[in-house]
Amino acid sequence: MSKLVDKGLRAKRESRFVDFKRSFDPESAGEWCEIIKDVVAMANSGGGVILIGIENNGAPSGEDVSSVLAIDDAQFVDKIRRYTHVEFSSIEVHEAEKNGQRVVALEVSEAEIPLIFQHVGTYEVSPKKQKTAFSQGSIYFRHGAKSEPGNRDDLRRVIDRHLETIRKEWMEGVRKVVRAPQGATVSVFKGDVRESKRPDATPIRLVDDPESPGYRLIDHDTTYPYRQKELIDVVNGMLPDGVDVNSYDVLAIRRVYDIDDDYRYCHEPKFASPQYTDAFAIWMTERHKADNEFFNKARQKYYEQVHKAS
Repeated sequence: MSKLVDKGLRAKRESRFVDFKRSFDPESAGEWCEIIKDVVAMANSGGGVILIGIENNGAPSGEDVSSVLAIDDAQFVDKIRRYTHVEFSSIEVHEAEKNGQRVVALEVSEAEIPLIFQHVGTYEVSPKKQKTAFSQGSIYFRHGAKSEPGNRDDLRRVIDRHLETIRKEWMEGVRKVVRAPQGATVSVFKGDVRESKRPDATPIRLVDDPESPGYRLIDHDTTYPYRQKELIDVVNGMLPDGVDVNSYDVLAIRRVYDIDDDYRYCHEPKFASPQYTDAFAIWMTERHKADNEFFNKARQKYYEQVHKAS
């Protein structure tokens, strides 16, 4: 989960980035259409969070969210693909807590290219009446607290966001050149480095000096192999029998120990949910081994942080 989820849990009203739902029935075709509309609108608008089990005023509804927590992330991906023909996987289901009540945080990342509905989202509301959540060929965005068909301004904001991303990447490159020491040579490389016998190949220097700048090609899917659910499975497999962690434990540990800012344990892709290392799984199990109350203490500290902030 991200800081946006924490902000959503503290929110008193819905917004462009936060949506409340009193409940969600995974057996209802109509509720699936409506929540997919909101997910797509948030993805197209830069990302956001849908909190299930929350009233319109931001208070817990008290509804049982167990059936929602049982939904696998892949089920949302399949539903979105059914209506958009796009494999949008930047969505994650988390267990969270507000005022002592268990709720669900559905975290949605930004869609790099806006999602467009390829099939109509129609469902039955009574034996002789149907309702359409979205039409074929429509593109939805968040307008305040509502998910509505897009307009010219929405498309302009999408273009502006992508231009800003490109601008930041360019400016970071310019800053690196400006900060280069006198006499340094600037070279442009392709995305990988390979051995070559060509006499005109660009040389690079490998030295043992620990103060020298390093160059390495990182495959984040290899160095950070776990999404949250996979991480939980790995950690639970390493813990003693009878001890289990869940998504709320992971959230609490991340916030209390600033894990998201520690490259040894966490990597946050630009358009996807966080990924974690084996080192993070080992660190958690070792902390529990040293203190059997480690997970309970992390939950309590996080609970105090959230209530102090609100």
